[in-house]
Amino acid sequence: MKKIIKLEGLCCANCAAKIEEGVKKIAGVREASLSFMTQRLTIEVEDDRADAVVEEARKIADKIEPEAEFKVLR
Repeated sequence: MKKIIKLEGLCCANCAAKIEEGVKKIAGVREASLSFMTQRLTIEVEDDRADAVVEEARKIADKIEPEAEFKVLR
């Protein structure tokens, strides 16, 4: 299952890279990519872990970039 999340307000590419690396370590994540330019996080997850992965990704993003707005697009 593919999830696309908008992270509005990322301040730097370094923070985006840290968020991406953290999300890749979440159980159930097959692939993750965060573009600083588009501010979109694309995650490929196991179907039964989608909701849990999104919540873990939200926690990681909030730790690294608390000012960024986390919106699940699909």
